[in-house]
Amino acid sequence: MASYEHLSGKFVKVSTPEPHILLVELARKPVNSFTDEFWEEFGEVFDKICVEPDVRVVILASALPKLFSAGIDFGGLAGNAEFHQDSARRALQTHHHIKRFQRAIGAPERCPFPVIAAVHGHALGLAIDIISTCDVRLAAEDTKFSIKEVELGLAADVGSLARVPKIVGNQSLARELALTGRTFSAAEAEKLGMISRVVPGSREEVIQEAMKVAKTIAALSPIAVVGTKKVLLHSRDSTVEENLDYVATWNSAMLQTTDLQVAVKAAKAKQKPSYPGIGKIGSKL
Repeated sequence: MASYEHLSGKFVKVSTPEPHILLVELARKPVNSFTDEFWEEFGEVFDKICVEPDVRVVILASALPKLFSAGIDFGGLAGNAEFHQDSARRALQTHHHIKRFQRAIGAPERCPFPVIAAVHGHALGLAIDIISTCDVRLAAEDTKFSIKEVELGLAADVGSLARVPKIVGNQSLARELALTGRTFSAAEAEKLGMISRVVPGSREEVIQEAMKVAKTIAALSPIAVVGTKKVLLHSRDSTVEENLDYVATWNSAMLQTTDLQVAVKAAKAKQKPSYPGIGKIGSKL
């Protein structure tokens, strides 16, 4: 089994609990609050993971026993003290900084394979931005969420307001939570549709549950899984007709995969199929 610990950073730890499955853990004590260095590293680690040919699923969790993340560490952000004094130029610099921040936090969504968020304890502010980029979200019963930014004097600008309304089924409740900043439970998050389900217990239990889902996905055709994620993401931002055209174009190429033959052969033999990896995606060009 390949080891991916070399992909770890100072605050983002990578391990391989099972073949084809990576566990990525946030590990900045005491509360996983994000400085510029932390969010930059988060994006860099995920972008490196995303081009690994043998990875099929990632679980994102916290290495800390009591919480997922307290959000942004405002004391550890560089701020705009070094930005230009002219207001227009300062605005352009601020815009560029926010876009870099958005891109780093959005790295899980760019991964070709699924990312499963396993959340426990407090998940505040930026934590919502992060988990909303993941494909599947599971929360321990002790999880407390908050779209905290409005209480701090700003509109959330790293992804919560863009993604949460598109992944939940209760728009009124989503707006209430974003506009009030109030804390809500895992049970309410499930009611909202933000998480798949509530897992009894805390950190260990929710990671174990995420591992079950990851193992199921990792055993499937990588071509089928990557294609499904691609089409689902396209569907979110497109009309039905546009998405049907997209998947027709996508599958006109992907249906040529030998994974179909592997699946049929295994089904006839009443055996579990074994699929090759997806191959090297990244390039040095």
